[in-house]
Amino acid sequence: MLDQDDMSAALARVARPLEAARGLPNSLYNQADSLELERRKLFNGGWAAIGFAHDAREPGDAFPITHLGQPLLMVRDKAGVLRVFENVCRHRGMILVAEPRNFGGVIRCPYHSWCYSHDGALRATPHVGGAGINAHTAIDPATTGLTEIPSATYLGVVFADLSRAAGPFEAWIAPLTERWADVAGLEVHPAGGFTLVIEANWKLAVENYCESYHLPFVHPGLNSYSRLEDHYHIEAPGTFSGQGTRVYAPDLGTDEPFPDFPDLSEKWDRNAEYVGLYPNVLLGLHRDHTFAILLAPESHERTRERVEIFYTTAE
Repeated sequence: MLDQDDMSAALARVARPLEAARGLPNSLYNQADSLELERRKLFNGGWAAIGFAHDAREPGDAFPITHLGQPLLMVRDKAGVLRVFENVCRHRGMILVAEPRNFGGVIRCPYHSWCYSHDGALRATPHVGGAGINAHTAIDPATTGLTEIPSATYLGVVFADLSRAAGPFEAWIAPLTERWADVAGLEVHPAGGFTLVIEANWKLAVENYCESYHLPFVHPGLNSYSRLEDHYHIEAPGTFSGQGTRVYAPDLGTDEPFPDFPDLSEKWDRNAEYVGLYPNVLLGLHRDHTFAILLAPESHERTRERVEIFYTTAE
């Protein structure tokens, strides 16, 4: 890894105006300690994608996630609110939930049976004061619940701020919600997905997604009707970048098309847009569906991609 001064100089070159900018230094792709730096500065340093809202669909559903080594737990509470907690008991740090499941009652720690409600409140501490004594003056249930992480959902994707210092989600996501105002507040319905593992640095997946330059050479079939010259560049510095096409045509096939989102502007009759929302989710918006690709680095040279597709209706 470059030393701090060299890294600062390299990143300063990256941040130049586009026509004079340089790419990221090689060490951020091919050295193992680069991922630790990115974990602290990017993935745990502000808002980042961690999962999907339908992972915990019903009240009582609990869905464990390992986010670059950090154990997290998505829980749908009885009021239908999706919450994100640290997936550890407040007593001795035992992992609370190892596999997705539904807790009809409380969430119980498998070690000493401390119990928590779906909103994270501490509900029971059996024998904590001695055999048969289930309370202790040193333990205040009001301050010893599960540690909640700020979280929010956009187009079916769940985001969390592990730094707890990134500010309101609405302000962070505003550049994209303003660009995609036509679908603001609309509900999307999961239609299925799949997972890929690629033997590459996660940033290469972002870079590939955000440009259409490779289409004639890598995707000649796609380029035959959505040509390189039919695409345009998208950029919101510090937030997202990507590309759009002016020739999206879901009626090319013979099957009945999927329903469109309601009340879209004329722009979406033929346009579709694809943006990499930093740091780790790739989003696609079309008049009749959206998709999201959540990037989860497993090492500096291995990335798990979880792809989920969403339609305008549940049927």
